[in-house]
Amino acid sequence: MQSPMKKPKTAEAPRPVVELAGFRRRLASLLYESLLGLGILAPTFMLPHVLLGLYGSVTPPGWALWLHVFAVLGAYFVWYWTRHGHTLAMQTWRLELVSVETGKPLDSTTALLRFVLAWPSLLLFGVGIVWALIDRDRQFLHDRLAGSRIVVMPPKPKA
Repeated sequence: MQSPMKKPKTAEAPRPVVELAGFRRRLASLLYESLLGLGILAPTFMLPHVLLGLYGSVTPPGWALWLHVFAVLGAYFVWYWTRHGHTLAMQTWRLELVSVETGKPLDSTTALLRFVLAWPSLLLFGVGIVWALIDRDRQFLHDRLAGSRIVVMPPKPKA
């Protein structure tokens, strides 16, 4: 008979086994992501500032331009990571971004943290990318710090 103080153990659903994405696949996705990023910034960044310059003779200071780039890209990445678990480039390479703890797509706080940590990871001569070469799981530094992982999506079954 069980003691009233002890709760019976409940069986947790087994977590699916996933394959961590390889370094080359993640780099290829990152390259493709940079091309898509240019496509995103063209209408959301360049067009408004060209119009401001032409019709308002206004040129925002450099820090405001960087803040605009940061906000536009942040909205893109955080929205895709939290809603779909991947961006368009990641989907092409069958990559998915998941939480280390839950194995599910990131919540908005973790996605924002990953986005913020990715900037120095990339801009400081790619130190966060090179980190993957010495990391035990081959994860980027910003993934390690944010508690996220990039895994390979299983192939879709053929109908």
